[in-house]
Amino acid sequence: MFSRLTRVTLRSRSVFQRIRQMTKRSFASSSLNMAECDDTYEEAKKPKFDNHQFRALFTPQMNKLADIFKRYNYELRIAGGAVRDLLGHIMPQDVDLATTATPEEMKVMFEKEGVRMLNTKGEKHGTITARINDKENFEVTTLRIDKVTDGRHAEVEFTKDWELDAERRDLTINSMFLGLDGTLYDFFGGQQDLAEKKVEFVGNAVSRIQEDYLRILRYFRFYGRISDSDDNHNIHTLKAIEDNAAGLADISGERIWMELKKILIGRLAPSTLRCMYQLRLPQYIGLPVDGNVDEFKFVWNRSLSMNPKSMTVLCALFNKEEDVIILDKRVKLSVQERKLGLFLVSSRQDVMDTDELKPFKDMVVMGQTKDKQIFPKVLELLKYKGNIQLYQDFQKWEIPKFPVSGKDLINMGIQPNKKFGRYMDRLREVWKNSDYTCTKESLLQHAEQFKSN
Repeated sequence: MFSRLTRVTLRSRSVFQRIRQMTKRSFASSSLNMAECDDTYEEAKKPKFDNHQFRALFTPQMNKLADIFKRYNYELRIAGGAVRDLLGHIMPQDVDLATTATPEEMKVMFEKEGVRMLNTKGEKHGTITARINDKENFEVTTLRIDKVTDGRHAEVEFTKDWELDAERRDLTINSMFLGLDGTLYDFFGGQQDLAEKKVEFVGNAVSRIQEDYLRILRYFRFYGRISDSDDNHNIHTLKAIEDNAAGLADISGERIWMELKKILIGRLAPSTLRCMYQLRLPQYIGLPVDGNVDEFKFVWNRSLSMNPKSMTVLCALFNKEEDVIILDKRVKLSVQERKLGLFLVSSRQDVMDTDELKPFKDMVVMGQTKDKQIFPKVLELLKYKGNIQLYQDFQKWEIPKFPVSGKDLINMGIQPNKKFGRYMDRLREVWKNSDYTCTKESLLQHAEQFKSN
């Protein structure tokens, strides 16, 4: 999969160190000239990368954008995660582009070319969003270095040095660039790590983590995505994570939850979560320190084929409803996520020992007047339970409509007083006990009996 890639690898940096040294000293005192420098650079090149995912990126809009940058003599390359995905023969969901042009230079260029620009909020971080032919948006970011970091945010400075930009990125597999001609620029061995299914920080793990402590969770997310082994961690990386875990306490809950949700449904979620517990991360990210990791593994395995929500499998860690509330305070769950968590923790024991569908039907029919979202909640409960047949049968089930209305009772002469609600509740109970087959006529006969008594 990697044999045809153009590689400019700097894991063994001797060639590029030579180039960088040559460009920094005057040619008058150097025994090498620029032509020799170019020859040295060419020696590092191999056949260009090409696959159908890469070719599919070159829409008319992408070609137009590339042509604009070329005419104005600015370099433009695919960056980061999109390169990682392309090397793995995966079509990227998002394509980030990097350039040597500054935001101001891009603005001037796009204005001259009549290109519409969107969302200027990213400009201070170097990002300009260009809309080409009013059909496709492209986020293009100037090469940059992190001038000042506080573990959460960074103050950036623009550069034209591709290696310096790569050096500020989190993981080697996310630090590569791909030229539009198929040339791969890999300064820190990301291609090899990807081939070996390894996840490594760029350079010094401690430094990368302390620049942004969220990178601890990003490490585990990508480990679950890239690795094919439960335990292929670099021990020095784990030590760096453990020593800096407390830094997660200062990361916003929204950012924590965004990463955590992806970890929970990742390929290696049970072993990844266990490792996170061993490194004592839960106390900083809102998870219970006594979370039931074994139960999580059990629920995750049995529900995986039904595509459960992150909250559904996460509830296996929780021992009580209060655990959901504590998580909510830390990561700011959505209203529906919070309600789902509370529902699952409070309801799971009631249905764990049954192989019948009726208890789940009852939850929906009797609960829908108070909770319009009860049906999807019960679906998640069935995923948690892990009975695929019950889950499939429940999906096919149509929620029955209660056949009796308040108007029907009034027409029978039942006055809308304090007893009125009790009559309706008793009729609903009769209907439920009949497995929702009792007709309107039969229910009204029961109402007459209630009235007589």
